[in-house]
Amino acid sequence: MMKKMSIPTSKTSLVLFLCQIISALDVPLDSKLLEELSQPPTITQQSPKDYIVDPRENIVIQCEAKGKPPPSFSWTRNGTHFDIDKDAQVTMKPNSGTLVINIMNGGKAEAYEGVYQCTARNERGAAISNNIVIRPSRSPLWTKEKLEPNHVREGDSLVLHCRPPVGLPPPIIFWMDNAFQRLPQSERVSQGLNGDLYFSNVQPEDTREDYICYARFNHTQTIQQKQPISVKVFSTKPVTERQPVLLTPTGSTSTKVELRGNVLLLECIAAGLPTPVIRWIKEGGELPANRTFFENFKKTLKIIDVSEADSGNYKCIARNTLGSVHHVISVTVKAAPYWITAPRNLVLSPGEDGTLICRANGNPKPSISWLANGVPIAIAPEDPSRKVDGDTIIFSHVQERSSAVYQCNASNEYGYLLANAFVNVLAEPPRILTPANKLYQVIADSPALLDCAYFGSPKPEIEWFKGVKGSILRGNEYVFHDNGTLEIPVAQKNSAGTYTCVARNELGKIQNEVQLEIKDPTMIIKQPEYKVIQRYGQVSFECIIKHDSTLLPTVTWLKDNDELPDDERFLVGKDNLTIMNVTDKDDGTYTCIVNTTLDSVSASAVLTVVAAPPTPAIIYARPNPPFDLELTGQLERSIELSWIPGDENNSPITNFVIEYEDALHEPGVWHYQTEVPGTQTTVQLKLSPYVNYSFRVIAVNKIGRSQPSEPSEQYLTKSASPDENPANVQGIGSEPDNLVITWEPLKGFQSNGPGLQYKVSWRQKDVDDEWTSVIVANVSKYIVSGTPTFVPYEIKVQALNDLGYAPEPSEVIGHSGEDLPMVAPGNVQVHVINSTLAKVHWDPVPLKTVRGHLQGYKVYYWKVQSLSRRSRRHVEKKILTFRGNKTFGMLPGLEPYSSYMLNVRVVNGKGEGPASPDKVFKTPEGVPGSPSFLKITNPTLDSLTLEWGSPTHPNGILTSYTLKFQPINNTHELGPLVEIRIPANESSLILKNLNYSTRYKFYFNAQTSVGSGSQITEEAVTIMDEAGILRPAVGAGKVQPLYPRIRNVTTAAAETYANISWEYEGPDHANFYVEYGVAGSKEDWKKEIVNGSRSFFVLKGLTPGTAYKVRVGAEGLSGFRSSEDVFETGPAMASRQVDIATQGWFIGLMCAVALLILILLIVCFIRRNKGGKYPVKEKEDAHADPEIQPMKEDDGTFGEYSDAEDHKPLKKGSRTPSDRTVKKEDSDDSLVDYGEGVNGQFNEDGSFIGQYSGKKEKEPAEGNESSEAPSPVNAMNSFV
Repeated sequence: MMKKMSIPTSKTSLVLFLCQIISALDVPLDSKLLEELSQPPTITQQSPKDYIVDPRENIVIQCEAKGKPPPSFSWTRNGTHFDIDKDAQVTMKPNSGTLVINIMNGGKAEAYEGVYQCTARNERGAAISNNIVIRPSRSPLWTKEKLEPNHVREGDSLVLHCRPPVGLPPPIIFWMDNAFQRLPQSERVSQGLNGDLYFSNVQPEDTREDYICYARFNHTQTIQQKQPISVKVFSTKPVTERQPVLLTPTGSTSTKVELRGNVLLLECIAAGLPTPVIRWIKEGGELPANRTFFENFKKTLKIIDVSEADSGNYKCIARNTLGSVHHVISVTVKAAPYWITAPRNLVLSPGEDGTLICRANGNPKPSISWLANGVPIAIAPEDPSRKVDGDTIIFSHVQERSSAVYQCNASNEYGYLLANAFVNVLAEPPRILTPANKLYQVIADSPALLDCAYFGSPKPEIEWFKGVKGSILRGNEYVFHDNGTLEIPVAQKNSAGTYTCVARNELGKIQNEVQLEIKDPTMIIKQPEYKVIQRYGQVSFECIIKHDSTLLPTVTWLKDNDELPDDERFLVGKDNLTIMNVTDKDDGTYTCIVNTTLDSVSASAVLTVVAAPPTPAIIYARPNPPFDLELTGQLERSIELSWIPGDENNSPITNFVIEYEDALHEPGVWHYQTEVPGTQTTVQLKLSPYVNYSFRVIAVNKIGRSQPSEPSEQYLTKSASPDENPANVQGIGSEPDNLVITWEPLKGFQSNGPGLQYKVSWRQKDVDDEWTSVIVANVSKYIVSGTPTFVPYEIKVQALNDLGYAPEPSEVIGHSGEDLPMVAPGNVQVHVINSTLAKVHWDPVPLKTVRGHLQGYKVYYWKVQSLSRRSRRHVEKKILTFRGNKTFGMLPGLEPYSSYMLNVRVVNGKGEGPASPDKVFKTPEGVPGSPSFLKITNPTLDSLTLEWGSPTHPNGILTSYTLKFQPINNTHELGPLVEIRIPANESSLILKNLNYSTRYKFYFNAQTSVGSGSQITEEAVTIMDEAGILRPAVGAGKVQPLYPRIRNVTTAAAETYANISWEYEGPDHANFYVEYGVAGSKEDWKKEIVNGSRSFFVLKGLTPGTAYKVRVGAEGLSGFRSSEDVFETGPAMASRQVDIATQGWFIGLMCAVALLILILLIVCFIRRNKGGKYPVKEKEDAHADPEIQPMKEDDGTFGEYSDAEDHKPLKKGSRTPSDRTVKKEDSDDSLVDYGEGVNGQFNEDGSFIGQYSGKKEKEPAEGNESSEAPSPVNAMNSFV
């Protein structure tokens, strides 16, 4: 008798195990060959090791095996031979080892309890099954007991004991009330693992007399009910609060042993008021992140798939406002044996060597023992080719008599493993399995594959010849595959002929011939062409083909990639398709497809239908309603309806629509029944039982539908059982432990009779369970409680009424409720592609841990810090969602030279699972942004001072700055360009030896090791050197410009306000003010401050018809004002005014002006395209940048022309702003997330579609030529 052991149930057939051999000898899966080869027995199917049977049904102990010759079977029971011939209740299935014990005809299951083992034997060896322990299931009744009412003081704890009867297997416990509703549970009231109901503190609402414990025995599909328990809560004032006390487990410590791979469940339930909160910790370690779950309001700690590393002390702490209590559970994880390397079958040739390896682990370490043909190897017949070395058997120079089945048994105190592995020594001459003279046909210039499936032991060598006396085939024009197939990559006409395959080994030689034919390709030599046809015309498409004379082609026509309409207007000929009386719906694409047995070709053409020429007007109208409806030939399920058509009103009636009313179920509601052609005035109608019918008829022509006819007389059909079952049956759980079954209820007339009900049935899929059924009425939903989480169920809903059942319904598959995923994705890897893009990979989680429908994965990622500044900022997490079972994705829009973190989570219909460990990655450097500002101060005769700020986004370590500048003369021509490289740590520069009274344009940018960033520009002027000009004061902070002035003060006056504008010349913009007063008056000037440095201002509140004087000045410049200007406001308008916009002369004038502007635009556009230059264009050229920025690879932007601030035309007397500061535009691209609900577009693999583009300023050209090709836009800019 072997040690306590088990073996996984194998369902591998003889064909499949031949796929698992690990020698150089491969056995082809050819049924004829497999029938001829000798094979030792292999157990293919057996009952589970611990087999609990239903004592009411026959016991079936499975044992199936394969082998050649077919094996015979024998059994042992409790270690001794089991003679089935001596027991009339026991039979063995023919050609099988499966036992059937007849219990239903008088046998008792208890009499057949025991340990069974099956042996399958033939001349090549013997295979054995695992030990199958047979035990009948038990579902005993509850012992009768007298239950006294529980009188409890409010705030005290309470335990209601369930104490279910001991069953096999153990029952599932739940608490319900008399209404079969589950009792609500919470942090205060919950069910323990032992089935008892625990109250941490009782409240007055806990008073009830129907606390009922139920025990469900799944194996026998029975439920046992305990007698109701009564609880009465009496109140005392005040209620005394209490610190926590553990109800279970008791004491301060306890122990727990669990096996590797199982689920560890630890429980702590505490009493106290307020209700204590439970917290779990592992002493000296952390709870496993991806395998730990809290259940029963954190009273139960659940760790799945435990391993030896989970051993240790686990502490639960119960705490409320008055104190805390704790309990330590010492957990030890042991392990039943598990495979490291299970032995695998060996198929060897005589004289070959091989090994069987059997390695297992466990806690404690399992012992390994070998058996040969079911007998311990120590007492088995000796084999000189066999040597046992611990967990390995070594075979040397085997012979045919070495064939046998070996069993490896790995055992410890917690279980065992048993594996069968055979050694099959075969000596077989070569065989060719490909049929002789097999014909292969291929199209010219296509690959040809000629098969030569073979077998032999030892493995034969294969050679190919062409022709009867041809030489062996070699060379690059052929490919020889290991399975014997000859491949001709490009078969030509001269490749046709007879090919011979030869297989030989030391036991013999065999050959086979195959034939190869090369066929001409099929072609469409005249394809269908695009056609435009008038409505109601006729059109024809041609499709003339050329094909190999030995192939039979078939021609198929499609419309819009679908079958042609079933319409007699479509005529398919041998070489064409003709459409008669074309209508608008015939518009579309028509495709001709030619198929042969070897190839296929197609061609398409588009048909466009246009309106026919107009015809004399005819008045068309909808038809008049039919009349004189009559019912005849009344039967239970049919009736004949006839009518007389009304006037068709110049448009033929195309069809009649018949509608019905069910006065019994839906009076006043008309339903569609059927329709018939317009030439038909009678119809046989199918009827449903239990319906009070009335009918009406509607006539239809091309104009529309007629009014309904008058209803027919009523006809009531007899009742019958339902003909159909509810549709759209679904099973979707709303909670992790339930299944919600829904369906569309039958409509009234579908019930076929009174008393409509529904029989709802369900059972768990892939589990040998009986159907569970309930009958309900007037509902379309049923909730099944207490289900496992997210398992498939077979569901069906059958209709019935007072007369019987509907036909048997079809089954649908539903799932119980989802729960949050248990496991985080593993092996998260990040590949940084460039400074703004990274790719993330992860391993998919096992589907069984998803616990729901896999919806996809979410990637959370965020920037930790910039590597250039080493400063952290507010963390803004971004989320990308990837649908389906995807294992990678792209992260776009990253910031260069930064540190990021990310994690990945799996998502199902319930929500997100745990996050993977945070993964850190860094982006490389990129090109910097533009400097934050550029200021030019302290102008002198020959020098300027430049100050700048470093880029807001350096995107790396700055290496230097580049300054380029060039003079601009009065005609806006550019002078020579000077370039200066400045160290990165500088922030100012004094340019000396400049020309006096000269305007300069400056271009400034920063560099990293990757390249140059975008630039900013500025203009400045050195001071003039003329006689009589005031020199700047010594020690002045800034040089006072010479001749600052405000000129060209102009006014545009209205009734009560005036618009004042002026021109300003000077090195700095001052803060302007406007002074005004009544002309000729000696009153003081009134002063208005101008907001900012604008060159215009609106004076309001003026008196109509009054002359005013006005002047403009600048703050900070003593005595610096403009000359005075005088204007007069308009007179007050009369109350009745003529609207000038309605005057004819004004409308004509505006039209003439618009026409003139249009002509000028066209002339400018034509001259611009011919290369003409305009003043504004020349000014733009004068401001052209020295270089054109190329497209940056890392940010995807182009050097686009910009006519914004830095490219405004240089008007006479224009100056730079007073602070000479250029602010950089905020151009940080917002992150375009990959995933659902975002603006970005991505490829199937997650790569970015499109580019980032931002405006880049061109650098100056060396000459004065335009750096931009003419375009209509530029022509418009020049004109304007």
